[in-house]
Parts: sequence; structure tokens; C-alpha cells
Amino acid sequence: MNSLSSLRERIRSLHLADERHCLSRLTSAHGPDVEQRHAISVRAQSLVDSIRADAAPGLMEVFLAEYGLSTDEGIALMCLAEALLRVPDAETIDDLIEDKIAPSGWGRHLGHSSSSLVNASTWALMLTGRVLDEEHSKGVAQVLHGAVKRLGEPVIRLAVKAAMKEMGNQFVLGENIESALARARGMEKAGFTYSYDMLGEAALTAHDARKYFSAYSTAIKALGRQAKSADIRDNPGISIKLSALHPRYEVGQRDRVMTELVETVLSLCLLAKESNIGLNIDAEEANRLDLSLDVIEALLRDGRLAGWNGFGVVVQAYGRRAAPVIDWLYALAVELDRNVMVRLVKGAYWDSEIKRAQVEGLADFPVFTRKSATDVSYICCAAKLLSMSDRIYPQFATHNAHTVSAILELAGNASVFEFQRLHGMGETLHRLVKSREGTRCRIYAPVGAHRDLLAYLVRRLLENGANSSFVNQIVDASVPATVVAADPFAAMLADLEAPAPHIQRPRDLFAPVRVNSRGWDLHDEQDLAEIDRARSQFAKTEWNAEPILAVAHTGSQSVSVFNPADPQDRIGTLTEATIEDAEAALLAAGSWWDCSGPERAEILNRAAMLYEENFGELFAALTREAGKTPLDAIAELREAADFLRYYASQIELLESREPRGVF
Repeated sequence: MNSLSSLRERIRSLHLADERHCLSRLTSAHGPDVEQRHAISVRAQSLVDSIRADAAPGLMEVFLAEYGLSTDEGIALMCLAEALLRVPDAETIDDLIEDKIAPSGWGRHLGHSSSSLVNASTWALMLTGRVLDEEHSKGVAQVLHGAVKRLGEPVIRLAVKAAMKEMGNQFVLGENIESALARARGMEKAGFTYSYDMLGEAALTAHDARKYFSAYSTAIKALGRQAKSADIRDNPGISIKLSALHPRYEVGQRDRVMTELVETVLSLCLLAKESNIGLNIDAEEANRLDLSLDVIEALLRDGRLAGWNGFGVVVQAYGRRAAPVIDWLYALAVELDRNVMVRLVKGAYWDSEIKRAQVEGLADFPVFTRKSATDVSYICCAAKLLSMSDRIYPQFATHNAHTVSAILELAGNASVFEFQRLHGMGETLHRLVKSREGTRCRIYAPVGAHRDLLAYLVRRLLENGANSSFVNQIVDASVPATVVAADPFAAMLADLEAPAPHIQRPRDLFAPVRVNSRGWDLHDEQDLAEIDRARSQFAKTEWNAEPILAVAHTGSQSVSVFNPADPQDRIGTLTEATIEDAEAALLAAGSWWDCSGPERAEILNRAAMLYEENFGELFAALTREAGKTPLDAIAELREAADFLRYYASQIELLESREPRGVF
């Protein structure tokens, strides 16, 4: 068996690994064979037919069928919900509502939905849109319409907020743990269990972290009073976010995190152990994974948690490192003689992971770029987890009938795992599967005030709003069951033959005009090591800076330059140009016209390339001379390279203009 350290190195090496390479290794090692794949699809098709025949489709499915991200109205609602998180005042809210509501064709959706709530929302949105859209009014009616608009904006604002709150009621179990527990009793009587999630995002201050810690502690104590079974799998559980418990949860603050956060989380784990409930550490953004594994290992190595089978970790299958993370968790459990829970999810931050990689100029993406690849990864990781059930209790969180069918087909024994679903989603699917297969099912239930709901709700809608998603397709009768239950392995092979649609690799973000500047990820151990190796060579270098002119310079008296953070560190000497040097340089300098356009572009592009190739020396100089942090140094170098390449790309457009300045 691989050592824990070698497994961690493998995890790091796959952070931005080639997508095809990752999928090839996964499918060859853990993919079902052709016969199994056929059986899975047949089983899934039957399940889709049963869901469609059921009289009680879930609200989320119905809502997305009417307002998915394939409709202008769905996009408008998404933009509105997401933007309301940051709207500062009533006037801006009014402008935002007018911008997003008025242009849309709400009337097309009126009466189409099977849900009275969705239809009522359509009425409100249609009327709001007509009040805001002046194109629907003429003459005297237009004057009256303007008055209604002016008088009605506060009412409209309240209506939109009320609609968002109504959505919140559907997807949040309760505003506090006590109300959530009370509301959960009905489903618990039907044999379902719950995992509670206290709503909120990452802590920005120590006060935020204390608030979240208090909420988690209170919830664990309340859940402990409901934990009636000796089998922890039958008791409620809780999910916690590490980023909610420390305001500087980042690689650059590793020492603080390992000193302060580990003790904080350990106290919650000990409380959960005492209460005989499960505690899952939620997955977050990809750049937090390595640090999260450090925290997880430190927690599991604490002897006070021995004998507790409720420690859980969430793994996101859309990440290219998912499979080796599972290997590492299993190896750690074996070494420590522990049993752990692993909740396998598809992933909740796909859009931001793609955009972050592009903006930061990373070598590739940390997540799969195709939905079919994520589905394949999930099934392969599920197969891996099922083979590790001596140490790992798999928890499969999915609302996809094909994925559910794959797990049932691969597992054989339904007692070694549980399914999970989100509160407000996948209700029919899991009710049918539970009654037919005798599987366990746990409901992931958000708890908190509605002001904390929007970030969570937006992630859920983004995950499921595309017209290719299972949740969207399941209530769309025009999509055949064979399509809904299609084999993702076949789809993946077809998808890989073509570039991912609408997704530019980070290096190609500005293609075909220019190349994006190279970035470094300060959350990645390998990038940090590369930066340290490159700049450490220049830790004691002394540079001599002097004018570079078209003629020889006389220069001023050279002066020594010192590191402002370390007066003993002499960086080198500086010779400044004199007035006479400047005048001579102006007389001797030539014009850009002396070079052809392609030559000028080549000079600029070569300078950008040299900046990137010599990043170690430049980072060292920026740090020692000006106290630049690594983040500042990267930003300065990337900005310079981007400027050079941008102007090189513009030279052809500017060829007919007089060049500016002398050189």
C-alpha cells in the first residue's frame, strides 16, 4: 500500500492534471463493464418512468422545468437572486428589479406549471413586468402607468423579497435548529434521517467564526437529545464548514490554522462523539483542499476520537483529485484503525472554479469541464468507496436516477451505504428507491435565517438549472426516458472528441488575439515550492541599476540600495540619469517606424516571455526592494506581461497611426 505521504504527493500532482488522463485512469480501474453499464441504464430508465408516473413531483423539479437556465426568465431570476446579496439600497434594488424583470416574457409561463406556487409566482412576476415595462402603455394610459410605476416600486421591491422568502421556505428546513427538528419529524417517521447544515458562508472576522461555532455547538447538543439509536447511522448528523470557523482559513496562514482551527473543530468532534451523532466536514473550493486534508489528519490522529464512527468527510467528484483523496482517507483510516464516513457529492462550486482558474492564469482547471465526465467520475469513485466498506461508510448524495441505479447495481448489499438528498429536491426519486430497495436515505437540510439563504440557493439553482441536468429533465415529458437515463460513459467519450463548449482554457482566455499571462496558485504546494526555489537563488544577489540609453551615459553618483524590511540586506547600487543624459538620449533615440509592425510585436511578445521565464529573479527583486508579497509580485509581473502582449496584438490595428514617443 502507498504511504500517506506518497498519496498526498499524488493528490497534489493531480490538482491541474490533464482531464483525459484522469478519466482514463479512473475508468480503467473502477469503471463498470459494458454489461453492467447496460443493466444500469435499463434500471435507470425504469426508475425515470416511475418518477414521471408519480403524482407528487418535487417543487425544485417543477420550478426548473418552467424557469431553467435555458430561458431568459430563468436567467433573470438567477441574476436577481444572486445580485440581491450585494444590493446596498432601495433605489438600486428598484433599478435591478426593473432591469431583470421588465424585459422578460413571464406571460408565456402562465398556467403551464403543475405547481400552484410556481403559477402564483408567474402571476406576480408578469404583473410586475407589465408595471415596469413602459412599452405596454400608450397615451393617457402611459401617464397612469408612470404613476403606478412610481408609486409601486416599494411594493414591487417587497413582492420580490417575499418571493425569495417563499423560495427559502421550500429549501430551508427551519430558521433555527429547534424549528428544523420539529419540521423533520414527519420524514423521520417515514424512516428518513437528517444531516443539518447551518447556513452561512466563510467567516470574515473572528466574530463571524465565534458565531458559527456557537451555532454548531448549539445544534450538536440539540441533535444529541434526538439521537436515540446505538447505531450512529440511524441518528441525525451535522455538516460543518472549516472556512466558517476561522477567518484566515488559507494556505498562507497554515501555522495559525493548525494551531487554532484544529482545536476548535476538535471540540465540536468531541461534542458530536459524546452525542453519538455523525459530523461531516463539508467540501469547499478546490484551493482549500490541501489545507483541509492537513486539518482532517490532525483531527483523526487525536486519540480522544478513537471508537467514534461518526467522523465524516465530503468529497467532490467533479474534482480531478477525488479518487486519490478517497485512497488517502482509506489509508489513513487503516493506519489509525478508525472507521470514517465519506459523503460523495458531485460538487457545488463549478462556475467559480472555472472562472478562478481563468482569471489567475493557471495551467488547467481543478475540475472536470464536462457534465458527463463528472457523472463518470462519481460512478467510479462510488465503486471505489464500495470496495472500501470495511473502513469507510459511503454516503451517496445524488438526485440522478442513473447514478442511483449505478450504485444499486454495483453495491449488491444495500446495508453498507446510504443515499442522501437535499431538502426540497429528489423527493420522489428517493421515496421510490427507499420503498423498493430498502436503502437508507439521509436528507441534507439547511438551517438558518432567510438572509443567509441566497448564496446556498444560487448554488443549488446553478447546479441543476441547465436543461441538460437530471433535475431539469425529469419533469420535461418531451425528453425521452432513454435520454434522461443515458449512459454517461458513452456521452463522455463523445464529449472528449470536441473541446468543452464555451470554456476557454486559462492560457487561451484571450485567444485568438493573445496569450493570457502565466499565473501561480499560492494555495498550491507545488507552485509555492517552485516560487521558493526560483527566487531563493537571488536571496543575496546585488544588482547594479543604471540608465539604458541609445548613447553612453555619464550618470549620477552611484548610491547603495537596502531592503526596507532588513537594513542589513544590501540589494545593490543605483545610478540615475542626469539632465544631460536625458537630453542626449532624446537626440539619439529613433522611432518605432524604424521597425516593421511584426518586428515591434515580436519585441513586445519576447519581453513578456522573458519576464515570465525570469520570474524568480523578478519576484526576489520586488520583495527585497519594495516589500512586495508573493501575491503582489505575481500581480505585478502578470500585469506587465499582459500589457506587453495586449499592445503587441494591437500593432496591426494601429499600423496606420503615427507611433507615440521615441525609443
